[in-house]
Amino acid sequence: MRGEPSCPKCGGRVRAPGLFADAWQCSAHGQVHPMQPVVPPSVEALGVVVHRARVPVWMPWPLPVGWLFTGAAYAGDDRSGGRATVVACSGPGPLGGMAELLLVAEELGVGLGARYAGLDGPDPGTGMRVDEAPDAKVLAAGRPTALWHVKDAPADRAVFAGEARGLWLWAVVWPEQSGLLMYDELVLTDLRDAGGEVDLLPCGALTPRLITPP
Repeated sequence: MRGEPSCPKCGGRVRAPGLFADAWQCSAHGQVHPMQPVVPPSVEALGVVVHRARVPVWMPWPLPVGWLFTGAAYAGDDRSGGRATVVACSGPGPLGGMAELLLVAEELGVGLGARYAGLDGPDPGTGMRVDEAPDAKVLAAGRPTALWHVKDAPADRAVFAGEARGLWLWAVVWPEQSGLLMYDELVLTDLRDAGGEVDLLPCGALTPRLITPP
């Protein structure tokens, strides 16, 4: 599946660096790290994202029983490397039916996590009350990591955000009730640190949520 780089904040077209600009440009958002085309899930495609990433590539690992890897992508170019990554997986939800989970790691201001979360700004904004106790915790690269429920997100999904390794960590879950997944102290691995066991990663069909964030 081929395509052109796009804006990580809105999905719009971007202009490559040229004579009058030394960075990728979106007509609506100015200078951006370009979102690279999404490719069908495979161990090889995931390896490209991991190799380019300058930020974590978070994955629940080992995957919960019955869950599959359903896609990955990154924002950045050959010069900057991946300044934001997104990994998708899906499987049985805690209340029945199927659930989908997107995990985004990004530098401040990239805006990819907010786009998948359905938010207007580049960060969680006032919908994330860090002055209150965290709503969930995950184990990210062996460290307990607090996440807060982002209450301004659309009602069809559950959105959580926090900080891991000095960068934003977003978890976006569909449908909303499957957000219960995040209360089970999910174990996340940065795939940059993973070994050869990732070669056994079970892959499913590409999720459309990576291509056309609602």
